[in-house]
Amino acid sequence: MRVALFVTCLADTMFPAAATATVRLLERLGHEVVFPEAQTCCGQMHVNTGYLGDALPLVRRHVRTFAPYDVVVAPSGSCVGSVRHQHAMVARRAGDERLAGQAEEVAARTYELSEFLVDVLGVTDVGAYFPHRVTYHPTCHSLRVLRVGDRPLRLLRQVRGLELVELPQAEQCCGFGGTFAVKNADTSTAMLADKLRHVLSTGADVCTAGDSSCLMHIGGGLSRLRTGVRTVHLAEILAATEETGAVAAAGRTGART
Repeated sequence: MRVALFVTCLADTMFPAAATATVRLLERLGHEVVFPEAQTCCGQMHVNTGYLGDALPLVRRHVRTFAPYDVVVAPSGSCVGSVRHQHAMVARRAGDERLAGQAEEVAARTYELSEFLVDVLGVTDVGAYFPHRVTYHPTCHSLRVLRVGDRPLRLLRQVRGLELVELPQAEQCCGFGGTFAVKNADTSTAMLADKLRHVLSTGADVCTAGDSSCLMHIGGGLSRLRTGVRTVHLAEILAATEETGAVAAAGRTGART
């Protein structure tokens, strides 16, 4: 299968390991991965802060860039959520029904990584090896917008060497929420403190999730507390093998401060 990688801004500029791991994983499963170089921001940040007019040209560009591909995959529930639930709305608000229809067509072929693996490829065992104690944080967009459910957990349970431990109060938001963390810093910090307490209670070596944004927030908190707990994107774990597992585990998705 020929798959177009929707890399997302955060992966492109700050956490490229999640994107390269996605490519490595899909190619290992026998698929061709292409990177449309014309892609830019999907416009989620603009929509979420009320700048729909500024988001419109980004929606147009995204649709034009990914329209030629039968399947689009991204290592981000947040950005896929924007493509599915915001793009057509932005176009319709601007009175462009033709663009809205095109956006819906692209959205129907766009998948978050765990969705694509489980629902489209029909696999849960991707041949991964990651010998560490891991807990999983279900990000808000993947949980509530895309409703990926237990797909990431089903994939993690099949990773050889991995000990999966349940995260208490897993469905609670980590407090990032894009600009929410900036505009409501005190509330965001309190929410993060709760999330960190739950992560540390598991005794896990690694906290994983399907969004680099949440892992950046959680990882920053874990780093400031000098806990030694790493944050690693789900794609990096699924791409890990006996040869690469140690390398992936040594990395940190969360920011150092």
